[in-house]
Amino acid sequence: MPHASFDGLRVLALESRRAREVEKLIRTYNGQPVVVSAMREIPLESNTACIDFGQRLLGGDFDLVIFFTGIGVTKMMETLDTKFERATILDALRKRDVIARGVKPVAALQGLQIPVKASTPEPSTWHEVLNLLDRTYGEHLRDLRIAVQEYGATNPEFIAELVARAAEVTKVPVYQWGLPLDLEPLRSSVRSIVDDEIDVVLFMTAVQVIHLFQVAAEMNLEADLGQALRRIVVVSVGPTTTEELRHYGVQPDFEPSRPRMGFMINEAAQYSGAQLSKKRSAASPDFTGNQPSRSNVETAPRRVPQVAPSTSTMAGFRDGLAPLDVLQEVSSHLASADPLHVTLSRIVSLVSAVIPCDSCFLYTVEEDSLVLRASRNPHAAEIDNLRLPLGAGVTGWVAEHREPVAISERASEDPRFSAFVNLPEDRFEAMLCVPVICANRVVGVLNLQHRQPYRHGDLERRLLATVGILVGAEMERARLETENSELTDRLETRKIVDKAKGIVQRDLGLSEDEAYRNMQRESRQRRKSMREIAEAILLAESIRRSNEAKP
Repeated sequence: MPHASFDGLRVLALESRRAREVEKLIRTYNGQPVVVSAMREIPLESNTACIDFGQRLLGGDFDLVIFFTGIGVTKMMETLDTKFERATILDALRKRDVIARGVKPVAALQGLQIPVKASTPEPSTWHEVLNLLDRTYGEHLRDLRIAVQEYGATNPEFIAELVARAAEVTKVPVYQWGLPLDLEPLRSSVRSIVDDEIDVVLFMTAVQVIHLFQVAAEMNLEADLGQALRRIVVVSVGPTTTEELRHYGVQPDFEPSRPRMGFMINEAAQYSGAQLSKKRSAASPDFTGNQPSRSNVETAPRRVPQVAPSTSTMAGFRDGLAPLDVLQEVSSHLASADPLHVTLSRIVSLVSAVIPCDSCFLYTVEEDSLVLRASRNPHAAEIDNLRLPLGAGVTGWVAEHREPVAISERASEDPRFSAFVNLPEDRFEAMLCVPVICANRVVGVLNLQHRQPYRHGDLERRLLATVGILVGAEMERARLETENSELTDRLETRKIVDKAKGIVQRDLGLSEDEAYRNMQRESRQRRKSMREIAEAILLAESIRRSNEAKP
């Protein structure tokens, strides 16, 4: 596998949210970064569509809700909070089937305690969503009334396919992408591409493609831009972005092995030099010299190659984010008011971006088991449900012995290794497992796994151990809050039951023990909790006193 280096190539990235991290990674791989914001997130001026969705949801008009993005879940709830009681909306969503596109909406929905019926695997495009619906519902799909939470721009191909399959489809736009307020950096990027001052372009979302060509059209350079992109290396993060590039007549050179920023930049550094040489010598089959246009897009475009998976040769990848930056990011997530599930999911994503791995799991210790609470890969059915005995496998051994484990190769041959059928990622070559500790006790385990041999450096081990300590404090705080809430609820229940028991003693002339058994019998027969029976007795007593007080 080639060494990961741009060797001085000029690399354009149109990133907004993580611009600083992208620039650092490109520099790490010896590239000349040009990072320009191509979009900004703006709220819809009118949320009438979202409010209408809330009213129809409460009216029982939908059978299935599809969520495309995690931030879409959050912003939808923020909008609905302005008109409806959150508890009512959440209760209505819990009564509907919910499908999620990938791990981010799954994490957001779990934070709201909304069950997810199914989620898509990577690369999580609309094609995977459609296939998932076909597999899950089959012919029954034609009877369903479906609401689709849209992200940024609408997806007409997906909506058209869904309309042909379902009884009714309702789009719910929650937020959208707009052009940056200052367009000059984007215009400068168009000119740089057209003037051959850029060697590699990284497209990380379809919206970046749309906005770049929109600005080029305003400059009367749309055709020139398309032709210039055929002379340089174009990297697409995944199939959705590739579709948009093809819409403008541009065939990407390759997609990364994983649709993630870190993998994308690392693999672009490995392969861009050779690909650029081919294009400049006109030896690449991708280069035709024809002026691109929407009319000459291939009717059956060839498959965009996906590069070989990254391995431990990802030189410098771990240095893309400095340790201090990582700790600052982790701390900011922990200090946020987000639900614990959302926070843990973000921590797992951040750890995966810092240390190159194919899988990352976060378990919590609960009684005598380890419970999976967050995963880098889509394991919607296993999260909160998968339990491992303490001491079972490498993960269980780490929790039991309070010691980290780093295995650089042949992990399955380690005597502590155990394979779990629900997690096929367990069959990996290398892994790094560290205990999550708080107040001198193990509260969880962080587990990183690799398909290829990988030797973890001392910096990576210490960094992951520090992240474990920070996460441990947050997990312990959440556990204590839950215990306190449960204790308060039990005390309140006991008070209510005691009051009701006294009323039963007085009215029926029973002893304290007989009154309690009488309430227990009612609880079993009516299939109600003791608290519900007690509250009913207190309500009846309150009504009786109110009637007696009337003249």
